[in-house]
Amino acid sequence: MVLHRISAFSRHVPRYNRWYSTVVQGKGAFSIPIIDFSSFRTANSQSDKQKTAKEIVSAFKESGFIYLSNHGISSDEVQQTFQKSAEFFKLPSSVKDKLAWEDPRSNRGYVTVGRERVTQSADPNEIAALRQKAPDCKESMEIGRDWDSEWKNQWPQEQDVPGFKQRMLDFYETCHELHVHVMRSIALGLDLDEHFFDNKIDEKCHNLRLLSYPPIKTDLLQNEGQARAGAHSDYGTLTLLFQDSVGGLQVQNPHTGEYIAATPVPGTIVINVGDLLARWSNDVLRSTLHRVVAPPAKAISDTQGLTPARQSIAFFCNPNFSAEVSCLPNCGTPAKYPSINAGDYIVGRLAVTYT
Repeated sequence: MVLHRISAFSRHVPRYNRWYSTVVQGKGAFSIPIIDFSSFRTANSQSDKQKTAKEIVSAFKESGFIYLSNHGISSDEVQQTFQKSAEFFKLPSSVKDKLAWEDPRSNRGYVTVGRERVTQSADPNEIAALRQKAPDCKESMEIGRDWDSEWKNQWPQEQDVPGFKQRMLDFYETCHELHVHVMRSIALGLDLDEHFFDNKIDEKCHNLRLLSYPPIKTDLLQNEGQARAGAHSDYGTLTLLFQDSVGGLQVQNPHTGEYIAATPVPGTIVINVGDLLARWSNDVLRSTLHRVVAPPAKAISDTQGLTPARQSIAFFCNPNFSAEVSCLPNCGTPAKYPSINAGDYIVGRLAVTYT
């Protein structure tokens, strides 16, 4: 076992006492460290800021994942957002289906169970076959920036989920602000100017995804490759993941290929590097495969079990869709990838993910 001391964060997670353990599997230690972000946001000196920035970048180089504590988003705001998300998913299918996701350029609206199949493949035929054989066992609601002149969010009627729209708009802004600060820490950790990314992410071209994993009988999870969400990496710069206590997220150890549980840690946000940031950094920062599996099931018969429901909220951070992504300074030569338009890349990945 490798033990990471939580220090100041321990008072927020009493059930973990003063220590949080991360299993080491096979060759090469694999850990997802807990990083106290208050030492960056309220640093008294540039050296203090730099120290936290280096910790974040070091983790993103090794595992591509961190737990961020003292991140500045209140537990009340997170709980209120989860509550409104739960209220939405309790709506009848006939209501939710009227808000259906329609176009990868929009990436907005409701996605019913089985419509999405996340995977590393870019082959539409292969993805269609995977979707038929082992669809993702989840439903989601996708929300983008609400002022977009071309693509509109699909909001439920106010009377159906009172306060839903305003809660999600507020949370969108809260998550964008955190994204800006974490990208500043990455810039410093890569020895760039702290504000290097500011004008490359200020158009808020993100995606707020509300996720509901309904209870499912265990026999439906026995197909080869079946999971609540299949193994994949994310598309953009960073993902901010808010988990409930049920768990199920697993991260692949890049040294061994084994999957390690990213156990929910109260008060933290799981943050991981996406494919575009890995590409931007010339693979200095690691975009790591992860998946969602079912936690232990409750027996409902001698031969059948039922997994518990799970909720999560993912904020997929993207560069401005007008941004050109090419090898960052200080990230080595030669560049492994040609320059690419961020919007074209994201839309292309989405287009083959859904039916």
